[in-house]
Amino acid sequence: MEIIKLIVNIIEVLLFAYLGFAAVYIFFFAVVGRIGYHPKDLEDKHFRKFAVLIPGYKEDAVIVEVAQEALKQQYPEEFYDVVIIADSFKEETLEKLRSLPLKLVVVSFEKSTKAKALNRAMEVIGDDYDIALVLDADNVMEPYFLQKFNMAFERGFLTVQGHRVAKNLNTNMAVLDAVSEEINNHLYRLGHRAVGLSSALIGSGMAFDYGFFKLTMKNINAVGGFDKELELTLLQDGKKIDYLEEALVYDEKVQNTEVFENQRKRWLSAQFIYFGRYFLPGVRDLFLKGNIDFMDKVYQMVQPPRILLLGMTTIFAAVWLVLSLLDIPGLNSFFLIAPALWFAAFGLTFIAFLLAIPSKFYNAKTLKAVMSLPKGFFVMFLSLFKLKGANKKFIHTQHGTTNQ
Repeated sequence: MEIIKLIVNIIEVLLFAYLGFAAVYIFFFAVVGRIGYHPKDLEDKHFRKFAVLIPGYKEDAVIVEVAQEALKQQYPEEFYDVVIIADSFKEETLEKLRSLPLKLVVVSFEKSTKAKALNRAMEVIGDDYDIALVLDADNVMEPYFLQKFNMAFERGFLTVQGHRVAKNLNTNMAVLDAVSEEINNHLYRLGHRAVGLSSALIGSGMAFDYGFFKLTMKNINAVGGFDKELELTLLQDGKKIDYLEEALVYDEKVQNTEVFENQRKRWLSAQFIYFGRYFLPGVRDLFLKGNIDFMDKVYQMVQPPRILLLGMTTIFAAVWLVLSLLDIPGLNSFFLIAPALWFAAFGLTFIAFLLAIPSKFYNAKTLKAVMSLPKGFFVMFLSLFKLKGANKKFIHTQHGTTNQ
């Protein structure tokens, strides 16, 4: 019995340390995110020339409309080029793109990746640009997006992340995905910048000093999660990433469970791989160089996904509530972690979610979508056991809004 108790105690301590620290972490950034990040606006000294890079793989359903929308920016036409990087597009799609005033770079790889597509495009278009702006093939910028970024680069940063928001809320899964995105924006972008740490990158709606980006991308070889490798590389080098809350780019949210599972599986696989690769360098740089930004990002690679954190703390708190009501003799002495600590972890997580979710999502549609949370939790949980090889092959997320 003592051996069993010892094993149980070790497991519960490890679980509580993992989940409890994550609960405190997101609660802290949820609170400071409410304080906000208010950088001083500087006067535009000149127009920077943008290369709007839009890589796409088999995105025939959305790419023409996205390209047309990208050409509508309230920014001098001579100071930005829309560059469509077409991988495995149909010929009729290519013909439609050629009829538009943009640059079309057709690519083909034995194993397609976003990093390869971006590197190839920059080789083709040359160096006559100040800023590289990366979008996904489904992204639509608000009309003043480039103008806001032009002003943001006056602050001296080499990298700036925009505010990605939902393009569609047509299914329960899309609503949950949109809410999840906004929680991440609040915690890992707004909250982090509020205390002077770097914003997290998100893979699109992000801009870089062009020469710096082109040079840095040559060493990025990720199959999946290229933005994570890029972000870790930047932070390890001591580069700060800014966040532009008011610059909105609209992104298509996942609309069904299958796409949700494939997307999250790809993300989780990338995170665990990069945690293993950067953990020791992160610890070293924290103590030898005081690089908190870098170690903070390394920790995020192994932090439990928000839906799992909420689900697990809810389960443990509920179990302890039931056991407390049953009042089983000797139960409390068998466990090391007091029930109150599990209740606290759940409470901090729940409050963090409430603080991080924008008020516009407090409505009946979101309440209906919340009913799908248990399904999302189990899909995410099961994905943890399907990660093998997920980061060694390109997992494509098909875009195109459905009418579900």
